[in-house]
Amino acid sequence: MIYVLEMKEAIAVRTEGLKKKFEEIKAVDGVSLQIPQGILFGLLGPNGAGKTTLVRMITSTLKPTEGEIYIQERSMITEKAEIVRHIGVCPQENIIFDELSAEENVIFVAQMHGLPLVEAKTKTKVLLDTLGIGQKRQKVKKFSGGMKRRLSLAMSLVHEPEILFLDEPTAGLDPQARRVVWDFIRNLQKKQRTIMLMTHDMVEADALCDLIAIIDQGKIIALGTPQELKARFGGENILEITFKTDEDLEVSINKIKALPFVHSCNEFRPGTYRLSFQGDMANFVKILQELDTSLQKVENLAFHQTTLEDVFLNLTGRELRE
Repeated sequence: MIYVLEMKEAIAVRTEGLKKKFEEIKAVDGVSLQIPQGILFGLLGPNGAGKTTLVRMITSTLKPTEGEIYIQERSMITEKAEIVRHIGVCPQENIIFDELSAEENVIFVAQMHGLPLVEAKTKTKVLLDTLGIGQKRQKVKKFSGGMKRRLSLAMSLVHEPEILFLDEPTAGLDPQARRVVWDFIRNLQKKQRTIMLMTHDMVEADALCDLIAIIDQGKIIALGTPQELKARFGGENILEITFKTDEDLEVSINKIKALPFVHSCNEFRPGTYRLSFQGDMANFVKILQELDTSLQKVENLAFHQTTLEDVFLNLTGRELRE
């Protein structure tokens, strides 16, 4: 299936009919995507869905069985060396040298990308400070898992790539460190960097991503903004309203039932109505507007909005996968 984004922005990453087979297994099966420049694009999928294989092909570390890859409209076939200069990759597994310091690790990568030593040192200091890595000259083998994760992110960014691929960048981080990384990623996006994020954290994807693709069994099965996906695939929102009194409620309740996006509105215990409806917060506001003067009689509101996790489970199933 081909997904074409109706946007005027330049396209940072484009794939056409991308396939990868390992003997008889189709790891990626005809993926065509267009990722506009400057957005944060999330790629979600169960274990074994094809995420890693797809990203390895896009970042040139795995050759496709079939299909085309273009980075900033450069062909991976004919301009691979030039493309690699413009991308950064933070892999799921940290690739760092334990016997070197944090500073030495980042400077080493910077020089591999051709940065002069003075510039490499300057950029390294800024990155390590921003990501909260204070022990710059301590050997990495003494670092915690979270510190190593942040170091890996710094190493992927030191050459200032225009397109960044992040595979589980906050795995193993405590809430404070995760927030630092989230803020850092948001600041990168403000600088018009294109970011492709792979994560199992649905809260993270919802908080950060402009656009999300869900991949399963090697195929893209859904694509849209987080709100679009929740509206289309997330199921129903639930609103429970408890009233102080049921006096003169009938008119308001009937108005709510008549709304096209409300599927049910029933009194499931005395004084409390449970509504199920589809859509986003705009529909929630419309329900409150229909209550109108009855709002002053409301004792309690309980709202459960469909989540990205609901979308993910509805589309890919609830069974565990190895």
